[in-house]
Amino acid sequence: MSSWSATASPLPLLFRRRSGGEIRNLASVSSSILPAFGTIVDEAHLQLKKFVIAPYDRRYRWWQAFLVVLVIYSAWASPFELAFKKVATGSLLPVDLAVDAFFAVDIVLTFFVAYLDKTTYLLVLDHRKIALRYVTRIYFPFDIVSTLPFHVIYRILSGNMHHQQVFRFINMLRLWRLRRVSELFKRLEKDTRFSYFWVRYIKLICVTLFVVHSSGCFFFWMATRQKEAADTWIGIQINDFETRSIWLCYTYSIYWATVTLTTVGYGDIHAVNFKEKIFTIFYMLFNIGFVAYIIGNMTNLIVRSAVRTLFMRNAINEILRYASKNRLPQGLKEQMLAHMQLKFKTAELQQEVVLQDLPKAIRSSFAHHLFQKTVEKTYLFKGVSEHLTVQLISEMKAEYFPPKVDIILQNEIPTDFYILVTGALDVLKYKNGTEQVPLSTSL
Repeated sequence: MSSWSATASPLPLLFRRRSGGEIRNLASVSSSILPAFGTIVDEAHLQLKKFVIAPYDRRYRWWQAFLVVLVIYSAWASPFELAFKKVATGSLLPVDLAVDAFFAVDIVLTFFVAYLDKTTYLLVLDHRKIALRYVTRIYFPFDIVSTLPFHVIYRILSGNMHHQQVFRFINMLRLWRLRRVSELFKRLEKDTRFSYFWVRYIKLICVTLFVVHSSGCFFFWMATRQKEAADTWIGIQINDFETRSIWLCYTYSIYWATVTLTTVGYGDIHAVNFKEKIFTIFYMLFNIGFVAYIIGNMTNLIVRSAVRTLFMRNAINEILRYASKNRLPQGLKEQMLAHMQLKFKTAELQQEVVLQDLPKAIRSSFAHHLFQKTVEKTYLFKGVSEHLTVQLISEMKAEYFPPKVDIILQNEIPTDFYILVTGALDVLKYKNGTEQVPLSTSL
């Protein structure tokens, strides 16, 4: 059974802003491109100039998504090429040059992408201001350094690769591009079209895989820098590891990084020389904080999905303890439990929580959409002026009652007016200590 209670109040004045256009993309509102109070907005100013790209343009968004895929490749290739020098100048070299070319194109496009002015909260469309802002920010030099193929340029100019090791470290600057992935996950966490649980879960998996991959590659790189191959962690396992398959050595490296990260440490692969032991010490100290971060986030996600059920069980237990302590009648205790269970079942249908932060005009429109037809069909309001009906509907709210619950007690002064929408109710009357049912209503 459900009912509505209504109390009359003055009719609110409704003001609506009229506009010749229609907002079709809610992302334009959520992107904070809104003027501050006191700012005069010229509609012509919102028209983009020639050769200016809007940051919320769909094509530019797809371009950014494509770059994220290339960032994932860079995050894998940079540590991998540091550890295995054969692939740095071999099979992966053409792919690296192609990826760098795409990011070079993005640097050029950034000079034409409008940005949001933090003082006026308006898009800046001037080419000079856009370029000056990008050049003066810290992003620009890092974008340049992480894009230029220094090893290829040096080889063309000098004709040799004696300092190849230096350029393999310079290639690690391509990890600067990971900020794009971080920004992507921030947007996905705020996007209601995607599950917050799965977005966070995938993010934690990606971070873990990157840490394992990077640490394993760096640990193998340390082995390749040692003069005596037998005096390394992998040398005691594979004597001629430098001539063996790259993927075999990579598997050993990832195995060591995984068991060390998870604090299992079987002892079959361990640090041998002094440098490896120093690295392992700092790696395990890092693992303390990283594992705590992963466990904390996973625990929060799991508890978050079950917190509503936990609150319901705690509330029911509190009612049972309260009823037992005060020796309440069984019928009253059942009513309390039924009301609490119905409250959690209809939590998504209670509009008060949803509408409490909205303007009164929106709340009134919402009430008219839900309640107007039902009120007009009610016999009590037939022939009543529309002005009074509007006043009543604006203050109505929905209430839900479980079966066998008292709504209004006998001899009680009622303060609410109820309209039965669906369900049934009985009017009970006690006479000479016996319960009588003189009237029954259902809908």
